[in-house]
Amino acid sequence: MTEKRFYFDQGLTLHIACAGDEVRNLRFLQNQFPVKLVSRENWVEIAGEEEAVDRVMAFFEELARFYQIRRHQIEARDFEFLCKIFKNRTEQDLNDLWKERISVSPKKREVMPRSRRQMEYVRAMRRQDMVFGIGPAGTGKTYLAMAMAVSEFLKGNVSRIILTRPARESGENLGFLPGSLEEKIMPYLRPLYDALYDMMTTEEVTSLLERNIIEIAPLAFMRGRTLNNAFIILDEAQNTTVDQMLMFLTRMGFNSRCVITGDPMQTDLTGKERSGLRHAIHTLQSIPEISFTFFETGDVVRNSLLEKIIRAYGTPAEKEQKGTENA
Repeated sequence: MTEKRFYFDQGLTLHIACAGDEVRNLRFLQNQFPVKLVSRENWVEIAGEEEAVDRVMAFFEELARFYQIRRHQIEARDFEFLCKIFKNRTEQDLNDLWKERISVSPKKREVMPRSRRQMEYVRAMRRQDMVFGIGPAGTGKTYLAMAMAVSEFLKGNVSRIILTRPARESGENLGFLPGSLEEKIMPYLRPLYDALYDMMTTEEVTSLLERNIIEIAPLAFMRGRTLNNAFIILDEAQNTTVDQMLMFLTRMGFNSRCVITGDPMQTDLTGKERSGLRHAIHTLQSIPEISFTFFETGDVVRNSLLEKIIRAYGTPAEKEQKGTENA
């Protein structure tokens, strides 16, 4: 049994670094490593086998460095991300991930990829004009694409941002929606607004929307347009038909970048409709100028429970097999 203490520098305490959620984070850390932890003011005592204690010591060293670099309190997702890195012994990847961070509004935190596949996705968006991000919910497909769009706009590499998604209801018929056209389509586009407000201040977003520099619209509104000098994101692409996908892909003009994201497991198309995303995967993979990043459940960066839920549901083939077995 080994016991060591980690001392936070400059009066920094675990309570401050972790946004006051010290108890929850210590409990989470003890569930990941075979150690016992006691926290007092600016130190944490770690007890356990020597190897486990040393890894947790290294984790706290990185936690303190992470706090000092970002100058923000560490959220639960940051804590769990760093913990996962050290549990999987992939801390050598941390510097590579940090190098690929995305600068957004100066008043907002930089966005950092949280897995090797996310890092490959960010690199692809920087290198290729058209990128597909495909995989389960919570893997950062849309969030990272939004961060890259904001970053490219603020650097002056594009003059506007176009955000679109199919206006498909998720298994429910909502019926007639009152209000103006903008009010009718808002529920379908709300997730894009949510991500956008994470990258820019309310004042910045409002100003850019009013001047149509940022445009958020249903996919049907894209027909007949040519989008030059723009960063274009198609979200929820699994809900496009083959014709819709072709229509969207042919909107891309000069000096434009395009990112298409979707999760084939969560389509809202009817049984008679063929997914434009699935068709595009098979049709376009041979084109070297188009990049495809396929995320897996291990890349989920939301609540850690989400990864377990996705694994429990399995792939579409696994779901069909389970249904047959239970019939």
